[in-house]
Order: sequence, then structure tokens, then C-alpha cells
Amino acid sequence: MSLARNTLVQATLTLGSRLLGFARDMALAARFGQGPMMDAFTTALMLPNLFRRLFAEGAFAQAFVPVYGGVRERDGDDAAAVTASEALSFMLAVVAGFCILMQLLTPWLMPWLLSAYRGQPAVLHLAITATQLAMPYLACMTIASLLSGVLNTAGRFALSAGVPVLLNICTLAALLAPTLAPEMDAGDILLATSAAVTISGLLQAGLLWRGVRRLGVRLRIGPPRLTPAVRRTLALAVPGALAGGAMQVNSLVSQLLTGSDEGARSVLYNADRLYQLPLGLVGVAIGLALTPRLTRAFVAGDHAGGKKTLDDGIALAMAFTLPAAVALLAIPFFIIDATVTRGAFTSADAARTADVLRQFAWGVPAFVLAKVLTPPFFARQDTRRPMIYAIASVGVTVVVGTALFLALGRMGLDGVLGLAVATSLSAWLNVALLGGTLMREGAWRPTGAFVSRLGRILAASAVMGGLLLAAGAAYPTLAQWLLAKEIAVLVVCAAGAAVYGVAVIALRAVSVAELKAALRREPGAPVPSGLDG
Repeated sequence: MSLARNTLVQATLTLGSRLLGFARDMALAARFGQGPMMDAFTTALMLPNLFRRLFAEGAFAQAFVPVYGGVRERDGDDAAAVTASEALSFMLAVVAGFCILMQLLTPWLMPWLLSAYRGQPAVLHLAITATQLAMPYLACMTIASLLSGVLNTAGRFALSAGVPVLLNICTLAALLAPTLAPEMDAGDILLATSAAVTISGLLQAGLLWRGVRRLGVRLRIGPPRLTPAVRRTLALAVPGALAGGAMQVNSLVSQLLTGSDEGARSVLYNADRLYQLPLGLVGVAIGLALTPRLTRAFVAGDHAGGKKTLDDGIALAMAFTLPAAVALLAIPFFIIDATVTRGAFTSADAARTADVLRQFAWGVPAFVLAKVLTPPFFARQDTRRPMIYAIASVGVTVVVGTALFLALGRMGLDGVLGLAVATSLSAWLNVALLGGTLMREGAWRPTGAFVSRLGRILAASAVMGGLLLAAGAAYPTLAQWLLAKEIAVLVVCAAGAAVYGVAVIALRAVSVAELKAALRREPGAPVPSGLDG
């Protein structure tokens, strides 16, 4: 399939998952607001997610795809299946042991992670139990990530993009359980929702395992062994793991800082979920589609094809990301208040979250670009330099973020704003380092036509931004005219998307013929089986 088609499959299915995830977050906000139960739940998710990038979706998974793809190209499917089985057995043993260790350490860690609640032992106890219930999700995601790599290398993207919806379905079901069992209190709901996280992980891993078997790949879990293939994968993964570890230091510092301020962690969670939407829909989707494609190009020595693939990926990413970033900059309060404010979540909570979201918004293009600019390094089995760049950017986030958080707090302002500013700043630093290296080595260099197209995309986004700013100023009036604030935000977003689409075509940033060509199946591309829906 073409890059655009692969990305469209990823993004469409991810969109469904993110919409359900947004519904889940609305239910969380309505149920818990931005108080102790919400802080406890975000902490329960924090620890498995803190290490998921390290063990599952990050270094090991990105190192595994080139190794597995190279073996498959050179030695065939049977040898590749053996490589995948060895890697799966080793990583599952490591991560399962780590999960058990973290569950044992949680009672000692929690008073530091939620220092604002040291005088409320009931809240700490609930947070400890919730975290222990959610921790096995990490092991499930390690399995799921490796199985997704097997499917994506074979050109099967739909299943791996679709299964994350189970997390939202399971947790949403737990949040809605009180409608059937009114005797459940907030603590019971918190624990049920945390347990649902692990249940969803088991279901995701099970479905991906079935998908891999339907593909004809027979994987076996055995005793962990350091085979040559595992050693090679680990050699590539260690620099990425160090980079991921540095990023987790950043996350840990942010969590420790926000843990000292009641409600701050909930604000950070809600803002993070919104700005991560374009990253999940565009950046991750294009990154997943690029890695196998670039790997094949570099294994075959097709450097021109690799450059063309990267050029298409960057242009496609920015065509979807820039308007999303402009929308988050222009109307963050409109979006949050119209969709989330209800129940325990107030308009004051929405205003605080919107201020933080606006500081994340200008970093959104950089977050996505980093996802697009990293695969060329991994495809060439170069994980050292992305590690160095990630560590440098994380250092900026930790130092600047901590300084701003403390300084703003002393000034009576919201310290979370400082964390958002530092995160966006460091993301652009990472992009400058990654892009500068690729251009210096000739792996990618923007042409005049590319720069012109990017400028036209930015202009189209600005036209849309003008409309959104006007709509944001008229928010109360629109909500009254359209009978509900939820209808108002849907109408405004749809109008903004339509204006952007017209502006993109009018400014010739993209033509209808180019869209058709991008979505056309490549010659000789395999026809997706029923596995991909």
C-alpha cells in the first residue's frame, strides 16, 4: 500500500479509538473532576505508561522492526518467526519480573508521587491499590507492541491500529458501571476502572496474537535466551532505551512536581490527552507506516526511494498537524468547556486546562515531526544519535520546566504552564537536531517546492484560525443559537475543517489529483486480507 493509504488506515482506526478515549475522559472528568480520585487514577496510569515507552512502544519495539524486517527479507518468513519468538520470550520475562517488582515497591513510592495527599491515607491507599491493578498492562503492551511490529512489517496495519480501542471500551464500561450498581462509591469506581486497564491489555494482546497466527506466522513463547538475534535487537535498543529512560526522567520530574499541588496532575492529564490527539492520529500513524517502508528501501540500497518516502511523510504530517495545532491555539477553552465541563468538572477547571493546552499547542508540530524524523535513523539501525538528541531535549525540559514551575508558583501563577512551555520548547530542539543531522548527511533536504507547499499549508491553516478565533469570541452566543454548547463546538470544528479544505485546494497546497495518486495502491502491493478489515 502507499504511504498515504497506510497512514489513512492507521489514522482512521486511531481516530475511532481516540473518540472513544475522549468519551472516556469526559466520563472521568464528570465522575472525578480535578480532585483526589482523578489524581489517584492518573497516578495509577502513570507508572505502567512511564515504562511502556521504554519496554514496549519505544526502544525495543523500534529496534525489533528493522531486525525482524531484515531477517524476513534475507532469510524468509520461517527464520523471521524464530527471531520474533526469541525476542518475545526474552522481553516478556524481563517485563513480567519488572511489573512484579514495581507492584511490591508501590506502597513506598506513592507518598512521594502524591505528596499533596500525605495527610489523607485513604486517598494514598486507593492510589496504591489502583496502581497495582493497572501495572500488568505494561506486560500486555510489550507483547502487543512486538506482535504489531510483525503485522506492520507484513503490511498489515489495521488490526494493530484498531485494538487500542479496547482500552477505552473497557475503562468506559467500568466508569458507567454505577448506573447498574448504584451502591458503588468513588473508590470502587476508581479500582474497577484501574482493573479494566489490565483487562483491556489482555484482550489487545490476545487479538494481536490471533492476527499474527492468521497471517501464517507461528510464534512460540519459551524460556528466555540471549540468542544472536536478541543480542542484535538489544544492541540497537539500548541507546533508544537510554533515550526513553531520559524521557521518563522528564515525566517523573513532572509527576513529582504536580504531585505536590492538588489537581495539578489532573490538569496535566487532561491537557496532555488533547494535544496528544494529533500526535496519535498523524505522528504515530505515519511513523509506523514509515519504519518498514524505509527499512526495505535501505536494505535494497534505494536511497532515492527513502528520501522520497521521508519527503512525502513530512508533507503529509504537516498537512494534518498544522491545522490541528492552530485549532488548539485559537479555541482551547471553547473545545474543553463545550465537551468536558459537566458533573464535577467546572468551567474554572476548563479555563485552567485551556491555558496549559495553549502552551502545548505550539509544540504539536514538533511532537509530530519528531515521530516522522526518527524512523530514518532506526531504519538504518542507528539508535545512538536519536538517543543523544532525546537526552539533550529532555535535559532542557527538566531544567527549564522545574525552574518555571517553581518560579510561576512563587508568583501566584499556575506552575503547570511552565511544564507545558518547557515541553514544547524541548520538542522543537529535538526536531532541529534530528532534521539538521538528516540534512547534513544528505538523507533528506527540503526542496524549494517542498518549502513552498509547507508555506501554503500554513497559510490555509491561518485562514482557518481566523474563523476559529471569531467563533471562540462568540462562544456563548453560538451555544445559545445552536441550543447546546456541544452542538456549537461540532458546528465550529466542521466549519473550520471545511474552510481549511477549501483553502488548501485554493492555495494549491495539494490538488485533488495528488490526493487520488497518494491514495492509489502501489503496483504489486499485497491486497489486505480479512485480517485488516
